[in-house]
Amino acid sequence: MKYLDEFSDPVLAKRLFDDIRALTTKPWSLMEVCGGQTHSIIRHGIDQLLPDEIRLIHGPGCPVCVTPLEIIDKALEIASRPEVIFCSFGDMLRVPGSGRDLFQVKSEGADVRVVYSPLDALRIAQENPQKEVVFFGIGFETTAPPNAMTVYQAKKLSIPNFSLLVSHVRVPPAIDAIMNSPDCQVQAFLAAGHVCTVMGTKEYPELAAQHEVPIVVTGFEPLDILEGIRRAVRQLEAGEHTVENAYPRAVNEQGSPAAQAMLADVFEVTDRSWRGIGMIPQSGWRLSPKYREYDAEHRFSVTGIETEESTVCRSGEVLQGLIKPHECAAFGKECTPRNPLGATMVSSEGACAAYYLYRRLEAPTKNAPAKEASSVG
Repeated sequence: MKYLDEFSDPVLAKRLFDDIRALTTKPWSLMEVCGGQTHSIIRHGIDQLLPDEIRLIHGPGCPVCVTPLEIIDKALEIASRPEVIFCSFGDMLRVPGSGRDLFQVKSEGADVRVVYSPLDALRIAQENPQKEVVFFGIGFETTAPPNAMTVYQAKKLSIPNFSLLVSHVRVPPAIDAIMNSPDCQVQAFLAAGHVCTVMGTKEYPELAAQHEVPIVVTGFEPLDILEGIRRAVRQLEAGEHTVENAYPRAVNEQGSPAAQAMLADVFEVTDRSWRGIGMIPQSGWRLSPKYREYDAEHRFSVTGIETEESTVCRSGEVLQGLIKPHECAAFGKECTPRNPLGATMVSSEGACAAYYLYRRLEAPTKNAPAKEASSVG
């Protein structure tokens, strides 16, 4: 706790705020990529204490939130089968599919279990050889290595009744897609420190150069985020666009070679849909041919499921940073954590959940000035 408290020191925070104010001479828009960073920003009111010229845009960095609707529906279809034990982390159980969620499927009699590691699911498969055990593998580069290791172990130990429903996504292609969007307003990125702990920073210099944007690798405590903002603003004011590592206690340029080797063995890069955003080329992973027998989509023949997003929920615009959560008319009304319309209100890293938990705000009226609506939060 002492170590974490040091990164919440109010005296040091004030110095960083003062430095950012002294540096800032123009309006700048920065996107934090990670949902964990979003929650820290909203919880501590960092965005409200920054100079008016600095606008923080919340990016698509919540793994639960970007899991596409068709994957949720595939999970529901698989979990409903009597021969299946469906295992997942707890935050996926309340994510709505087209008509229901995993909690509802469980209430109808399906064997849906919350686990704390993919290896728990593998153990369940060993203990229940008469059942098919499926683990719901979602997330960014951070959670992909343990899921890859579990599939590797299943093959090594010849456990035939285990499979993985894969919905893994990669951050660099998402940054590229955001910058290529005609609606893009992002001028700098705070990159996710835990992703870079695994993958290093070597994928980012090309993006920074191509799109002429600063990318600063940032942690999750208040001082981490403020230091990331300070470095990004310094670059913007100087007209620079390089990659900086503001999280050196966890991140180095190369990342974890062992984790990357496991990913390269078990997975292969593929196009992947992101909920509310759409298809991003080369932005995900799927099991490689060597491990395809452990792919739950193929094992249970659910590859053809197609879906349509809700017309009421605006989580896609939230994930792209085009609106703030409270600017959705359903926020806090039809859509609450108890009755969510979209994944951004469900996940512990979702922007809508952060605003609901820490900052209950009314949606702006039609006649509200644009600056007033955009400056709140």
